[in-house]
Amino acid sequence: MNVKLPRKKTCPYCRQSYQPKRPLQPNVCNEYDCMVKFAVAHNEKQREKNAKADRRETKAKLEAIKPRSKWLAEVQAVFNKFVRMRDDKEPCISCGRHHEGQWHAGHYKSVGSCPELRFNELNCHRQCSACNNYLSGNIINYRVNLLAKIGHKNLTWLEGPHEPKHYSIDDLKQLKAHYQQECKRLIKEQS
Repeated sequence: MNVKLPRKKTCPYCRQSYQPKRPLQPNVCNEYDCMVKFAVAHNEKQREKNAKADRRETKAKLEAIKPRSKWLAEVQAVFNKFVRMRDDKEPCISCGRHHEGQWHAGHYKSVGSCPELRFNELNCHRQCSACNNYLSGNIINYRVNLLAKIGHKNLTWLEGPHEPKHYSIDDLKQLKAHYQQECKRLIKEQS
């Protein structure tokens, strides 16, 4: 059996030209130092690959055992980010100020009193931290400005009764993916 050897190559370590002695020889010359360097580099790459696979596996296991409350918190964080980005150019919904301070995603109907409206975009708007934290949402001014923003019909619906919502983990995953996609879209539009 006649095996054809590959043509001459250049060693990446010593930059010398060499003729491979066998068909499947690694891309390195036969010098001892170059072989050691190749082996170390190859082992390091393999170690990185294994570590990456381990991290992926660990992440998947952690995702599988993540409780519903953790999912709820993650979705809330992404939803709040979306609301702040959506209303980026608008003033505080309650006091009407533009300022350099911290901004929140303030709910008109609180999450505690109406958990079914937690992720409703009509119920949540950009609000300054002073109104949200120290004035308990500044609800009277919030309602006045909300009426001007979303109209009487939507405000009446918002203040009316609602069916309770029980979000499953799959629902929360879908909501998180949706609002992450919306945030990316807003970033793309703003740039």
